[in-house]
Amino acid sequence: MYQIALKMLMGDRAKYIGLLLGIAFTAFLVTFALSYFAGFITRGFALISENNSADVWVMDPAVNSTELTINMPDSTLGRVRSVKGVDYAVPMSLNDITARFPNGSFQFFQMIGVDDATLAGAPMLLDGRLPEVLHTPDSVIVDAGGSAGKLQTPLAKRDQWPFDRAHLNVPTRELMLGDELLVNDRRIIISGRSKTIPRFPPRPLLYTTYSNVTHLLPSESRRLTFVLVSAQENISPKQLANRIEQQTGLRARTASEFKEDTVHWFLINSEDVGDMAAMLILAMTVGFGVTGVMLYMFTYENLKQYAVLKAMGASASMLLGMIFIQAGVGALLGAGMGIGMCAIVGESVSMTLDYPFRMMWFTPLFGILGVLIVSLTAAAISARPVLKLEPGVVFSGR
Repeated sequence: MYQIALKMLMGDRAKYIGLLLGIAFTAFLVTFALSYFAGFITRGFALISENNSADVWVMDPAVNSTELTINMPDSTLGRVRSVKGVDYAVPMSLNDITARFPNGSFQFFQMIGVDDATLAGAPMLLDGRLPEVLHTPDSVIVDAGGSAGKLQTPLAKRDQWPFDRAHLNVPTRELMLGDELLVNDRRIIISGRSKTIPRFPPRPLLYTTYSNVTHLLPSESRRLTFVLVSAQENISPKQLANRIEQQTGLRARTASEFKEDTVHWFLINSEDVGDMAAMLILAMTVGFGVTGVMLYMFTYENLKQYAVLKAMGASASMLLGMIFIQAGVGALLGAGMGIGMCAIVGESVSMTLDYPFRMMWFTPLFGILGVLIVSLTAAAISARPVLKLEPGVVFSGR
């Protein structure tokens, strides 16, 4: 009987292809929305991922993500270093600044101040140079941070630092080594370009030493945002974090815990979570509409065949099983098509447009689950006329 059901399903090629395309579209949208969610979430804690040598992150008690921070006094570093079990602890500073370009335009940056001695937190440079270039006075490393077209300086020398007026609409090029910017009327020199994990939301990054932050932000009395701690071998990061909290009153989280905190913060505060939920609802609604209509039409047009089977002694449960087999096979084939299409399109978009797309292990599983829910619900609705069917309809000529 089930072989007959599959032959009935594939016999009408037009409706069969339409059913597969509807299911594939549902799987595509569900998987793409979840992959987008996974992409921007992983970019949201990119700062933590870049500093994988830090076992514990110490911060102000009110801070619970890398997106919304407040600085602490410099004396905090000494307090953390005094805790038993700390192998080493280095400072990190996060500040939003405005930099002036040579043609008079300006751009917002996230400035990341790293430890002068160890340069812990500094990125690797694109040309293979070492982060030690930051030891040169007034040196910085710039990174696009997932943005595009934000690091442009005038192409012609005559348009750089003009005395007459700002030269805003002139040909530009990307920043190169040796170019200069102004931050609070202080000159900084581009000593390197990097390409770290893109941020979400995208924003240009500017790396410098912790001492240089003092020169660039002289009015700031508090510059320490995080203390990055490495634990000694005889203590686990979780134990050390608890000990730091008890002795200092600060918030101390292991790297994995801080990632979870950041994810939770995005779920509550990011508008993109609502966009993703809307995309999922749209995908399920469209998928249910297309799949439900196609299955209902297919079942209705085959009522005579079902009536023949019922007249031959097929039970209601057997007919119901045939309908669900048809829906299940269509769901699995359509889901495979949709997930494969999502992987191809997503990777292409992420490579060309630097889109926050990341297909993790759970995204195709949820895509298949969404398709199964839609398909089985549609099958249950389309089975109603079959269950109410009277075998006599075969002989009545209707």
